[in-house]
Amino acid sequence: QVHLVESGGSLVQTGGSLRLSCAASESIFSINTMGWYRQAPGKQRELVATATTDGNTNYADSVKGRFGISRDSGKNTVYLQMNSLKPEDTAVYFCSAILRGFYYWGQGTQVTVSS
Repeated sequence: QVHLVESGGSLVQTGGSLRLSCAASESIFSINTMGWYRQAPGKQRELVATATTDGNTNYADSVKGRFGISRDSGKNTVYLQMNSLKPEDTAVYFCSAILRGFYYWGQGTQVTVSS
């Protein structure tokens, strides 16, 4: 079982930047896919970005060119760098890990972008 703890969410103005962190309880070397999802009030949870152990990344169209996902195996941490933030990016952001066919989730961190 993997425990994930997100941090870095905050209130930021439109156009600002934030970096979210997700610390895993075990080595992320063995976790093929880690990612970030978000859920806005009244909406379904949606994919933001994923990153695999072989370096492949995938982004939602709405964040391409603005967000960047990275993995630091030495720190067992996954990051989401968010630039040029928009009010529509406001959501709870969740870290995820897929390990041996199971999805694991963190508790989420709130990102609020003011206009």
